[in-house]
Parts: sequence; C-alpha cells; structure tokens
Amino acid sequence: MKILFELSYLGTAYHGYQVQNGSELPTVQKAVQDAVEGLFGKRFCLSGCSRTDAGVHARQFFCTADGVEGEMIPADKIPLAIASFLPSDISVRSARYVSDSFHVRYDVEYKEYEYTVLNTRLADPFYKDRAYHHPKPLDVDKMNAAAKYFIGKHDFAAFMAQGSAVKDTVRDIKYFDVRREGDLVIMRVAANGFLYNMVRILCGTLVSVSDGKIDEKDIPEIILSCDRKRSGTTLVPEGLCLSKVVYRQDVFSPSYERGKIGHLEG
Repeated sequence: MKILFELSYLGTAYHGYQVQNGSELPTVQKAVQDAVEGLFGKRFCLSGCSRTDAGVHARQFFCTADGVEGEMIPADKIPLAIASFLPSDISVRSARYVSDSFHVRYDVEYKEYEYTVLNTRLADPFYKDRAYHHPKPLDVDKMNAAAKYFIGKHDFAAFMAQGSAVKDTVRDIKYFDVRREGDLVIMRVAANGFLYNMVRILCGTLVSVSDGKIDEKDIPEIILSCDRKRSGTTLVPEGLCLSKVVYRQDVFSPSYERGKIGHLEG
C-alpha cells in the first residue's frame, strides 16, 4: 500500500524537488519526507511525479510514500495532521491510499505547466521569484500563432538543455496557448512528458518570436533541425509552475494491475 500525496509548493527556497546524492541542499522531497516521518514516526521512501528544478513552483504535484499500512491514519485526516510538520511554503492538499501497482510518474497521462511573464516597463517587487520580468511589449497573438506549430508529436531535441542523458526526445504536446491577464502574460503547455528545461526553452522561443528574433514560420524547420542553437533562450526558473498533473482514471480502479494495463511515460 502507498499514500498518494497531492502537494502545492513555492520552490524559491529549494534546490528543486529531488534530493541530490551527497548534498545537504534543501529540497521539497526532503521537507515532505521529514514531515511524513514526523507524522508516522517512521521514515518512508518518497517518489515524485516530476523533478522540478531549483526555483520552480508547483500548484499541483504528486508524490507517494511506499510501504504504508492502510489502517494507520484515515486518508482524509492526513492533510490537516501533517500540516504542523511542514514549512509554510509547502502544503499537502489531499491524500489517498493507492495500491502498490500505482506509479506516481509512469501512470501520468499528461502534465500542464504555466510560465508567467511580468510584461511591464518597470519591475514589480511583488512578483519577485514568481514571474520573469520582460519590459518589451509582448504580442500575444503572434505568440499564439507560433505556439500552434509545437502541438502534436515531435522530436523536441532542439528544445532540450545540453547535458541531458535522455535518448528518446519525442514528446506529444496536447495544447500550448498564451493569454494576457493585465500586466501578466501566461504561457500554458501540456504534454505526456517534458525534456530537461523544455518548457523554459519553448516559452523563451515564443518570447523571441514576439521580439522579432525568430520568425514564427521557421518553427517547423527549427523542430526538424534538432539543433538547440536555433531555438530561443532558456527563461529563468522563477516564472515556471507545474500547474496540473492528470492521471488516467483506470489507475485508481481496484482491479488495476501494472502488468496488464499499458502506461505512458511522464
């Protein structure tokens, strides 16, 4: 039996979600692991649905604690019970018991990220660590036109940071759109999985299109080139937020067995 935790967190104080081997740097995983130990009196192995980078936030994030006895604490009591063990920038929004066959990463159908840009001439301290400040006016219509070229299944090697060991660089983008909310420009993208820094590079490419540095009609050619040098800049992590994680509903069925039902890689 496992406990599936639904989290929200601000990533400003953390060096990403995952604990780094041999490092004492603060991570979201360690903070939640400590809280789970404080509540249950035992240390559990924690697995996350993603590996958010340092400074990246999550409105919805899931992790599991393995080997937990189902009768220990009712699931609906866990969020309130664990709150006193958590720092103020991390919250457990919900909890549920799931079978050992459930995989918090491989059973994800798709993830949605939002990237927020403060599009004003002068910076606003209230958006510090929460948005990327871009003083030049952004053309949302132009950015939306460029975003449409990314939708579908493509090889996104041109939008992956160098140094990644991932060999399969094909991903399937479900939707990618841009909206303006006052001084904020928000880019929203969902896919069955993302490469290292892929969202920040995709969004940086749309900013480059708006700024006239990349022609939107060149996007298909850039995708086919698999050349990182041809895509846009990698935007800062502070503007990025994992906004939604969607699981296939069959994985919560009592009859679910991993070996009998196929799954998507997250």
